[in-house]
Amino acid sequence: MCFNSKRTFIIAELSANHGGSLGIAKETVRAAKRAGADAIKLQTYTADTITLNVKTNDFKITQGTAWDGQYLYDLYKGASLPWEWHKDLFEVAKEEGLVCFSSPFDKTAVDFLEVLNTPMYKVASFEITDIPLISYMASKQKPMIISTGIATIEDIELAIEACKSVGNNDITILKCTSAYPAAPEDANLLTINDIIERFGVKSGLSDHTMGIEAPMVAVALGAKMIEKHFILDKSIGGADAHFSLDENEFKQMVDAVRLTEKLMGKVDYEMTDKKKKSREFSRSLYVTQNVKQGTVVSEKNIRSVRPGFGMHPKHYNEILGKKFSKNIPLGSPLLFTDIE
Repeated sequence: MCFNSKRTFIIAELSANHGGSLGIAKETVRAAKRAGADAIKLQTYTADTITLNVKTNDFKITQGTAWDGQYLYDLYKGASLPWEWHKDLFEVAKEEGLVCFSSPFDKTAVDFLEVLNTPMYKVASFEITDIPLISYMASKQKPMIISTGIATIEDIELAIEACKSVGNNDITILKCTSAYPAAPEDANLLTINDIIERFGVKSGLSDHTMGIEAPMVAVALGAKMIEKHFILDKSIGGADAHFSLDENEFKQMVDAVRLTEKLMGKVDYEMTDKKKKSREFSRSLYVTQNVKQGTVVSEKNIRSVRPGFGMHPKHYNEILGKKFSKNIPLGSPLLFTDIE
C-alpha cells in the first residue's frame, strides 16, 4: 500500500505538461513536492502504442475540445513522455520523497514500468474497456487505480472483476468526468460515495474541473485519493496546459484538502472539559424577581436564561405551580432545593 485511508492521497498528474524538455519534467516533479503532492503520475505510451497512424475521419478529433482538428496520432506523438526519461523522473521523485507511478497504455508499457519497480498502476478513463490490459496490470499484484470518465456501471464491474480474477483486491475507483475542462454541473461528486457502497472499493476523484473546489467537496464525500493535472508554468503550453494547476494553485488545493480533512474530523459526542466549560453559557432556570418562601412558582418569577448554573429548562413545566421553599433574591439560579 502506498497510501492509507486516514489521509487523502494527492496525485500531481504530469501528463503532457513537460514541454518536450526533460529539465522541465524534472523541475515539475520537484515543484509537485513543494506544492504538497504525495505522488507524481506519468503516462507511458507512444503514438504507436495508443493509436494508429491513419488519417481518416475515425482518427480525427471532432469532439468540441481544444484538440479538435488534430489526428490522434499527431496529438499523442507531441504529448507523449519519452520512455527514456522515465528512469530519471522516478529517481528525482524518490529523492524528493514522492511516489512515482504511471498509466500504461499497452502491455509493453507495463513490462517497462515493472523494470522501474512502479509501486502502483493507473488505468486511464478511456482504457477502462481494455479488460485484457487491466488484467495484465492487475496481475502484477500492485494497487490498482481506475478512472471512470466514460464508464458504465457494467464497465466498472468488468474492470473490478478483471482485477479480482487475478487475485488483486487493492482497487481504488476514481470518479472522473472526461471533459477538458469539466463543467461543475457535470462533476456529479455524489457518485463518490455510491462507488464506495455499490462496489465495495476505495474511491476518489480524478478532477478536470477548473479550480480547487471539487477536491474539497470530494474529500468531504469520502474520497481517499485526489488526482489533478499539474504544470510547472502554464506558459509552457501543451495539450493539457489549459486545465492544469500551476504550483501556487496546486498548493492552494492541497492546503484546502488538508483543511477539509481537519474539518471532517470524526463522529464526536464526547463531553470534553472545553465543552463542559462552554456549557456555562447554556440556558438554565433563574429567579427573575425577589420571592418569599411559600410563593407559587410561575412564569412571572422564573425564566430560562443564560448562563447555565441553574436547573435544566426541561424541568420548567413540572415545577410551575409548586412553591418556593425559602426566600430567594432576583438573579439566583433555581435549584431543586429551592422548590417544596
